[in-house]
Amino acid sequence: MHLDAHGFRVALPDKWEGAVQRGRIDERVAARAREAGRPVHTPPVLHLTSASLPEVRGDFGSGAVDLLGDDDVFIALIEYGPENLGTALFDTGRMPRRLSVADFAPNGLQRAIAGQSGTQVFCTEAGRALCLYVVLGGHWQARRLLPRVNDALSRIDVAPAEVTPS
Repeated sequence: MHLDAHGFRVALPDKWEGAVQRGRIDERVAARAREAGRPVHTPPVLHLTSASLPEVRGDFGSGAVDLLGDDDVFIALIEYGPENLGTALFDTGRMPRRLSVADFAPNGLQRAIAGQSGTQVFCTEAGRALCLYVVLGGHWQARRLLPRVNDALSRIDVAPAEVTPS
């Protein structure tokens, strides 16, 4: 299966599920942008998983990471608005296509789930401010799961985005 939406393109690995959806914008952030006369953008989010991908899920996989077994992984690529380009947080280079076991830790999760570990990398690619978030269903399986994660990451192509206000 191939995904191609909002400048994210990926050929999914066998037996993986994925989707691209519009991210959620905190209403306080949107209000500040409107007050400053700036457009409010709802950037896209790419989700990939070796488990089932529920219809309703959060940007960082709430609802999806709860379904991970020890042998599963979840990947989210979250775009942030263009106002983040050039900031220190996102000025760390391109999105990594290879991660190592040392990149993962149980405290690297957005929300702690027993047995899982995660990593979060802020980066800029194709003129887009991105956050890569990866969850391993079983931290103790990290060495075995990393080749699957790296294979999936190598399949992601990020094209320059067309900025569209919400």
